[in-house]
Amino acid sequence: MAEQVSFEQNMQNLEKIVNDLEQGDVPLEEALDKFKNGVELSKKLQQTLKNAENTLAKVVKDDGKEHPFENVESEDSQNV
Repeated sequence: MAEQVSFEQNMQNLEKIVNDLEQGDVPLEEALDKFKNGVELSKKLQQTLKNAENTLAKVVKDDGKEHPFENVESEDSQNV
């Protein structure tokens, strides 16, 4: 079973790929492989951030139900 790589590890891997490619002394085939891996890592990181944003954008109210954060703010201001 594959080990789960953390967001931070993926970010470090992407930074290394970018640094390697910026130096320009990577053979073409290796550069293409690194670029492809970098794009895949970037997509994973974007999805992780999107999932985190979606999770943080929800609030659990007293009734135990999740509500979008914006709706909770507007409901609270109406109750004032």
